[in-house]
Amino acid sequence: MKVSIIGYGEMAKAILYGMKNSEWDMKNVEIVGRDEEKMKKLSNELGCTYGLIDGYDITGKIIILAVKPYALQEVSMRIKGEAEILISILAGKSLVELQKYIKAKSYIRAMPNIAAKYQASTTAVTGDKNAKETAIEILSKIGEVIWVNNDDEIDMATSIIGSGPAFLAIIAEAISDGGVYTGLKRDVSDKLTRGLFKSFSAMKENFADIKNKVMSPKGTTAEGIFEIEKEGIRGKVMKGIVSTYEKSKKI
Repeated sequence: MKVSIIGYGEMAKAILYGMKNSEWDMKNVEIVGRDEEKMKKLSNELGCTYGLIDGYDITGKIIILAVKPYALQEVSMRIKGEAEILISILAGKSLVELQKYIKAKSYIRAMPNIAAKYQASTTAVTGDKNAKETAIEILSKIGEVIWVNNDDEIDMATSIIGSGPAFLAIIAEAISDGGVYTGLKRDVSDKLTRGLFKSFSAMKENFADIKNKVMSPKGTTAEGIFEIEKEGIRGKVMKGIVSTYEKSKKI
């Protein structure tokens, strides 16, 4: 299966490296953009081909659109033809808006995250049912795929899947900083924090059940949670998710 990726930003590169790490035949992957030097460098590293975007013909191709949302109109003016499938990872750009700018037989919206590089993305997907199987086959190479019902659910998922790594990075940094404050060396505290996230991701219990199992009466965890709740951290995190969703509707 041949795939063309328009764009070479951080998310596009994460997808490309994830595909390579999944042992995808990179000879069947093409990078498309304006900067030939950047594309040539990526092409040499990944073993894929590249093409310049001006006049690029998308006819009959599976296209992953991985540019910034504001660049949608500009990209549409530079390419020609009708894609077989358009898979867009543009935050906030609805299926209807994609149809307005780029011709394709089938349209898919997807929201992966930068863990795609390590084949660890969780990717929300929606769109035309006739392209569902192909989209899942491609995106499952970079991690888990979750099909959702519509555009609005993709926007909701964006606030968790797409922006979430940044939120968790702040939380992880705070946890590690706390460890350093108590006296741990930075490298040790960082390793313990990464280990914590790995351990947590392996747990399948309900989130509240995990908390309750760790939080014993008058214990150390209870003391820490009391302080966290006093600061209103839970509400601030929830507000961050809601604000991200609301922003995605305005892009």
